[in-house]
Amino acid sequence: MDEVDRKILAELQRDGRLTVTELAERVRLSVSPCHRRVRALERSGVISGYRAHLDASALGLDFSAWVFVTLREGDRAAVGAFEEAVAGVPQVVQAQRLFGEPDYLIRVVARDLPAFQALYDEHLSALPGVGRLTSTLVMKDLISDRPLPLGP
Repeated sequence: MDEVDRKILAELQRDGRLTVTELAERVRLSVSPCHRRVRALERSGVISGYRAHLDASALGLDFSAWVFVTLREGDRAAVGAFEEAVAGVPQVVQAQRLFGEPDYLIRVVARDLPAFQALYDEHLSALPGVGRLTSTLVMKDLISDRPLPLGP
């Protein structure tokens, strides 16, 4: 990956809807080489997809929380069952497996506190293998979905 590829990626992170012509103009390439580079970045997996960024508040999802999950058991079956089940909860918008305690950190969104409480009581606490849940409420998002740094 060279500096031109980094410029292409930076522009696409800012605006994934750019046409190849617009992108080529911004990175100072002709259209054909720019298109070839974008396709190569897609084939290599550096560009894994394109999507729209939605405003949670505009959709009525004004409540957000981080939930720390500790499993009762850490064996392969318990981990697999938990990960499969948590992937099926639409309100979970981020999930990471951690080293040490707790085992997982998940971010959930909901309409409001009562909706979060129902999610917590009816779904999150019922996930397979859950030994303990601890949550902290998000007061304000400072940085969210920031583009990746592309420096050398």
